[in-house]
Amino acid sequence: MITVRYFAGAREAAGLTTEQLGGPTSVAALRSTLTAAHPGLGAVLPKCALLVAGARTTEDEAEIPDGVTIDVLPPFAGG
Repeated sequence: MITVRYFAGAREAAGLTTEQLGGPTSVAALRSTLTAAHPGLGAVLPKCALLVAGARTTEDEAEIPDGVTIDVLPPFAGG
């Protein structure tokens, strides 16, 4: 089981702030699972940074270990 936390525009697109999922074992599988469950994420998710256990992950093949937290962070304005 993994925990997915959504922030800003990703939270709005998903319609929730957090959820627990079982099953996705790679970043590619996670993206597929999230867009199937929350169609509004389809436009937002490709622009988002994914933090797997606090580390930015860009490779679709990257493994997602059981028990981690994934943060879905859209680009933020300002600085």
